[in-house]
Amino acid sequence: MAILGAVGLATLLPARGGAATGLSHATVFVIGLLFFLYGARLSPRAAWDGVKQWRLHLVILASTFVLFPLLGLAAEAASQPVLGPDLAKGVLFLTLLPSTVQSSIAFTSLARGNVAAAVCAASFSSLAGIVVTPALASVVLGGAVRVDGGAVTSLTAQLLLPFVAGQVARRWIADWIGAHKPLLTVVDRGSILLVVYSAFSEGMVAGVWHSVSLPRLGTLVVCCAAVLAAVLTLTGLASRQLGFARPERVTLVFCGSKKSLAAGLPMAAVLFPGHALSLMVLPLMVFHQIQLMVCTVLARRWGQEPVSQKFDEVAVLPAPA
Repeated sequence: MAILGAVGLATLLPARGGAATGLSHATVFVIGLLFFLYGARLSPRAAWDGVKQWRLHLVILASTFVLFPLLGLAAEAASQPVLGPDLAKGVLFLTLLPSTVQSSIAFTSLARGNVAAAVCAASFSSLAGIVVTPALASVVLGGAVRVDGGAVTSLTAQLLLPFVAGQVARRWIADWIGAHKPLLTVVDRGSILLVVYSAFSEGMVAGVWHSVSLPRLGTLVVCCAAVLAAVLTLTGLASRQLGFARPERVTLVFCGSKKSLAAGLPMAAVLFPGHALSLMVLPLMVFHQIQLMVCTVLARRWGQEPVSQKFDEVAVLPAPA
């Protein structure tokens, strides 16, 4: 609801002139702060303890950075005649992003999966995404993404360096972070809302929203739902074929099917110049809402099943309606 509110505010009162410039500087600062906190939260010891689940982590990374992009390429080709180039490339971009951290862990816990493995897998995915996502974007998106010397410097300054600084500072601020989780949640969500407002303000000022009709928006929803349904089904099948125990199967399905809005919006703000950003991130916002709704239903359903019941019987994944 807050994201929709930010979109509505940008539609009615978009930032212009000096306000837009100030908003741009504020967005850069908040993106750096967000990745600093990511670095400060990730415990090196926890990451090291999770290495023993290396088979599970490799499969989740393969789902996030191999299966998803392949589905994204197919979805882009199929939807471009209706969506147009910007929205179709936005669908492809969302498939290149790392997995979420908070929701992956929350859904795994609700479904009684391996929470410790989910923490490590989601953290590994977020860390890898800082490097892998821009690299994949430069390959598959071509001219749509700006990855030159300036972009690499910007990515390093806004994402990688704050993350490393957070890791270094963790020894001094870890206790403070643990004691102020509600405040950090406000920073997380506030940064997302700021990037959403900034992106959609640029789109309104440039007049790009006149090109997004209801049929195109409906097609976008169907496209995002189809991608999520395919990933949920394939990860569920793979978890059985690879012989994972039920807790690890739950972890694979939920960590391997997520895409991070929190990481995706800041990355998009760095990679995509000008008003194209607002259209490029719209598919990510739609996908984010769908994945939350669908995975909430699945997690509750699996969490209510008796422990003795075989996961094969409950892993039949319904396509999102």
